[in-house]
Amino acid sequence: MSGTTLTHLDEKGEARMVDVSDKDITARMAAAEGFVAMAPATLALLREGQAKKGDVLATARIAGIMASKRTHELIPLCHPLALSKVTVGFETSDDPTGVHVTAEVKVTGRTGVEMEALTAVSVACLTIYDMLKAADRTMAFSGIRLVEKSGGRSGDFRAEPRS
Repeated sequence: MSGTTLTHLDEKGEARMVDVSDKDITARMAAAEGFVAMAPATLALLREGQAKKGDVLATARIAGIMASKRTHELIPLCHPLALSKVTVGFETSDDPTGVHVTAEVKVTGRTGVEMEALTAVSVACLTIYDMLKAADRTMAFSGIRLVEKSGGRSGDFRAEPRS
């Protein structure tokens, strides 16, 4: 990363919001993923709809979508964006035991939506934990990362598949 400058710091090293007014308005997309590991009995509760707080995945989906729309309020120096699409998805897994969480966010604008996708995944994971913590306080998050992005000056990015 030599030669890379940090865009959120001015010449004095002070934090600033990046000026994106000279950037082109383009279609931008970002996808992120994460995993919530849990005990097999906890996964069974989720699959059977027996969590005491209600529908875990429906609640986590709404929480992730809502969080992506509020990223600028949660992460300093992020621009507020009029998002055009946010999806949050889930896939349960027996090996490893848990839930794989994905998010895709789209916008037509001057700045990317990587942070919005990562925020959606993170808050969806947190919500799964909250909804199931009475049954399993050992749940853990892993692999929260950007999977793909497109649009903007920096071009496209696709992460290597997980092994």
